[in-house]
Amino acid sequence: MAQTRGNLFILSAPSGAGKSSLIGALLKKHSDMKVSVSHTTRSPRPGEENGVHYHFVSVDEFKALIEKNDFFEWAQVFDNYYGTSKQAIESQLAAGIDVFLDIDWQGAQQIRKLVDDVETIFILPPSKEELESRLNNRGQDSAEVIAGRMAKAQSETSHYNEYDYVVVNDDFDTALTEIETIVMAKRLSLKSQTVRHQALLENLLK
Repeated sequence: MAQTRGNLFILSAPSGAGKSSLIGALLKKHSDMKVSVSHTTRSPRPGEENGVHYHFVSVDEFKALIEKNDFFEWAQVFDNYYGTSKQAIESQLAAGIDVFLDIDWQGAQQIRKLVDDVETIFILPPSKEELESRLNNRGQDSAEVIAGRMAKAQSETSHYNEYDYVVVNDDFDTALTEIETIVMAKRLSLKSQTVRHQALLENLLK
């Protein structure tokens, strides 16, 4: 069975929709899936580790990386910069690992222009009320910051129709299963299976 190249997935969602928790649960279940560790200029939140959750850099360092064309995509969100390393993604895909990009719609637009074969998934909360409740329950942001995130959520959600799939994170386990189903369908596509089972197909068609 031939080694197939990994698949690239984009997951986007308004803040508080549960995207990071879904990605974390997915990676715990599947060792052949990874999430790209983005660079950011924002400060670490409680419990976040440099190099694990993000590569935390200064604004000057981030701009220097932009100048060197080191980013697959980058965007400015909530007065902070976020970017995805080209080298890190390419090395993982070449090793047959499925890579998830935890980025917003701006980054998704940039990557779609560069990569033809990428699957995009938008995560929705079940309601505005539940979204606000989740943001409050984090206990990490001030009321002013939460109000800003709620205002931003509508703008972000308006881009849902640019994505290939939409998953509503009402029941966590159901949402996780739906994302896994999307990944498995991609792995079973004609293109992937033709590479993976090249020897078998040649033998059957002799």
